[in-house]
Amino acid sequence: IAPADGRVISVIPVEEPDFLKGPSVRISIFMNVFNVHVNRYPADGTLAYRHYRPGKFLNAADEKASRENEQSSLGLQTARGPVLVRQIAGLVARRIVTDHPEGTVVHQGDRLGLIRFGSRVDVFVPPGTITRVKVGDRTTAGRTIIAEWP
Repeated sequence: IAPADGRVISVIPVEEPDFLKGPSVRISIFMNVFNVHVNRYPADGTLAYRHYRPGKFLNAADEKASRENEQSSLGLQTARGPVLVRQIAGLVARRIVTDHPEGTVVHQGDRLGLIRFGSRVDVFVPPGTITRVKVGDRTTAGRTIIAEWP
C-alpha cells in the first residue's frame, strides 16, 4: 500500500544497490505542502536495513532528488521478498523522522515516521511485482494499493 498521501510522479525500472541489490521497480510519490506528511509502512515485515544519508534539498519532484537529496532508507524483509522505502527531503522539507530501529516487526499501514513539507517517498519492489498505480494517480497513505506480489 502507499506509504504517503500524494501524487505518483514516476513508476520506472531502476537498479537499487543498497538493499534489493539489483534490478527493481521504483514507485515515486510526491507530497505537496498540503498533503499529510505522516508516512506508513507499505507491507508487513521486519525492518532489516536503516540508513540515513545527508544531502541537498532540491525540489523533491525532480528526478535528481532521488540521488542527491537528504534521505532516510528503510529496508523491509517481507514474507514475499524485500521492499525498500526511501523518505526524501525537498526544497522546504528539512526534517525526516523515522520511528523504528532495525529488527522491529512492522505491519502494513503502521506509522513509519514523517517528513516535512514538499517532500517525496520512493518505494522499491522486486522485478515482477505488479504495479497498480500510474503517473498522475493520487495516493492515500495506508489505503491505496500501489503494487501486488505476483
